[in-house]
Amino acid sequence: MNYLNIQNSWFSFLTFCFFGMNMSCDQEEKTSILEEESLAVSNIEYKNEIERIEPMNWWIGFKNTEVQLLVKHPNISEAIPEILYTGVSIKKVNKADSPNYLFIDLDISKETKAGQFNITFKFENGNELIQTYELKSRKKPADEFVGFDSSDVIYLITPDRFANGNSGNDTDEELREKNIDRKNDYARHGGDIRGIIEHLDYIDDMGFTAVWPCPLLTNDMSNSSYHGYAMTDFYQIDSRFGTLDDYLELANKSKAHGIKLIMDQVANHCGSEHWWMKDLPFRDWLNYQENFENGGELKTSNHRRTSNQDLYASKIDKEEMTNGWFVSAMPDLNQRNPFMAKYIIQNSIWWVETAGLNGIRQDTYPYSDKAFMSHWAGSIMTEYPNFSIVGEEWTINPLLIGYWQEGANNRDGYDSNLKSPMDFAMQNSIVKALNEDETWDEGLIRMYEGLANDFYYASPKDLMVFPDNHDMSRIFTQLKGDIPNTKMALSYILTLPRIPQIYYGTEILMNDFEKPGDHGLIRTDFPGGWQGDKVNVFTGEGLSDVQKDMQLYLKKLLNFRKNSQAIHNGKTLHFAPFQGTYFLFRILGDEVVLHIINKNGTPITLDLNRYAEVGLKGKTLKNIITDETFVWEDSMTLNEKGSLMFTTKL
Repeated sequence: MNYLNIQNSWFSFLTFCFFGMNMSCDQEEKTSILEEESLAVSNIEYKNEIERIEPMNWWIGFKNTEVQLLVKHPNISEAIPEILYTGVSIKKVNKADSPNYLFIDLDISKETKAGQFNITFKFENGNELIQTYELKSRKKPADEFVGFDSSDVIYLITPDRFANGNSGNDTDEELREKNIDRKNDYARHGGDIRGIIEHLDYIDDMGFTAVWPCPLLTNDMSNSSYHGYAMTDFYQIDSRFGTLDDYLELANKSKAHGIKLIMDQVANHCGSEHWWMKDLPFRDWLNYQENFENGGELKTSNHRRTSNQDLYASKIDKEEMTNGWFVSAMPDLNQRNPFMAKYIIQNSIWWVETAGLNGIRQDTYPYSDKAFMSHWAGSIMTEYPNFSIVGEEWTINPLLIGYWQEGANNRDGYDSNLKSPMDFAMQNSIVKALNEDETWDEGLIRMYEGLANDFYYASPKDLMVFPDNHDMSRIFTQLKGDIPNTKMALSYILTLPRIPQIYYGTEILMNDFEKPGDHGLIRTDFPGGWQGDKVNVFTGEGLSDVQKDMQLYLKKLLNFRKNSQAIHNGKTLHFAPFQGTYFLFRILGDEVVLHIINKNGTPITLDLNRYAEVGLKGKTLKNIITDETFVWEDSMTLNEKGSLMFTTKL
């Protein structure tokens, strides 16, 4: 090795040491700074000096790295907010029309760690307000938020009328409606979250796999607040139903029972006593806001829902449909205001993440701005790809129902991002079919043709079907007190390629004969949900023989359906009604489920060769209700009016 090479090598070594030492010093300095920042964050003094900030917390790890904070405090618009937390930056500070609001756009980088930090609001006069905010770690991956599907049966509950598990929260002196009165169909009765929790065993034992309570958020209205659809705080559980901890306990214990939890939400409107109604952030926070603020006429919706799809609809019809208030006590939210839009979307995601929800039921779906609803549903499904949303479109027109389902081939290009519209059309067809006498174009043919409309839907098995719900007469009332017809309706619904929903009390023939269609009576108390009830559905005490029979009938159907892959995912095959009977088959591999509706009041013998293509000749089938078996040969005699369900799984 010559001298030059030795010199060059020595120079390289010294250079490496010099830069290495500098890099080490820089790294030590950066590490020290990070440690100081981390120490400062971990040792922050908790402050709560702001009147209201929503959402109250957020999470790291979302696909959408932005969150918008609504800040409400007197003259907060005069302040400049500052945040010192690694990975969190203020993108924009937005002032509202009211000086008492700020909307702060935060960006949360992918590297941000969970933790608490302070938001400092600095005023020109040197005053400061400090609010501690928290970013949480997500409890489970997004793809583990698994929604409901055609393998589920949903139990719909009006919480105030189901069971009173905690009499200590029946009233709240700080809320406007202070009393309970079980004799008044429109007063609060005291049912609560605890009542649902205490009877999850019953719900599970019956065979339900999901529960949908009507809204549980605060409804601080002066009367009729029991139903929950006039929210006055979108981030608060109504104290008369319980606490947030109670709701989280319901979520966790439902999961332990294998029961999914669906939250009833309302994007279209709020209650007239909502906290922001006395100080609205923007001049266009509500639809027809000027009328409200000036004491003018409160314009209600024209309820012409077809204007959402109508090629010829006038502007005024569309405007009055979407912008009109649902009723005068429910202000219509303007989702075209971008801050309102973000508020609603973030509120939905906050509840999904907080409670680990399996689904959302969205009220009055077509009344909101439809472009917003597509954005709302799309935002949720982007974050939770296996989640489920069901939307209420109360129409008996399949064309309108199909329009709202994701994947629909809509000529206007509209994509709702909505998995599950509600199938009011099928419900209507079932009731008409069973109430009518059999003729060429009436009776069972209505069910047959109703199901034949499935060619139009993007995904028929993702539609939600039901015999009744909290807004319509009980199915037993709709079917004029006819028990065999009621069983036919239930068994048909539970065999269809659909997601079934059953309203509490259907299993014991609850009805509204006294005042058909009256909401207070429809939502009557569930017997046994209150101490001292003489009739108790949970124990069977005081139930009549026909009620016990219906309860057992539904229980057997539900528990069979829970394990039937043919019903969950099988091929559907039905035959046009013939001689007062209607045959429907669900087929998957070697499992065949047969559903027969027979409207004949006298015995009838049927030629089974008509159904030869199913391939059942010589096979043994079991009656799902009685466990009796028979061999499928050339004929079958049906001795009485009613519903029959058979399976090849013995």
